[in-house]
Amino acid sequence: MAHELLEAASDHLRAAAESASGDVQERIYDQSDALAELAASDRTPDHGRLARHMNVLAELADETAGTAHDDVVAAREEVSEFREGVEGV
Repeated sequence: MAHELLEAASDHLRAAAESASGDVQERIYDQSDALAELAASDRTPDHGRLARHMNVLAELADETAGTAHDDVVAAREEVSEFREGVEGV
């Protein structure tokens, strides 16, 4: 499985957090950390967990602008691409 996609998503979120501030910045960092942990894991996350991350990223995209927004959207696209390769639902 291409865990590199999750690593890339985490990297995009780190960049987004640097452009954000306040509560949104903290929430972006939290998502970045969570995706980095998933990328480092030997287990493949299930569709439900990935869907929850995608929902949070959609909310964060709505709450950000400029470079931060672009990076959050890019991260969401990476997670979506990863999710397409996950077996199941």
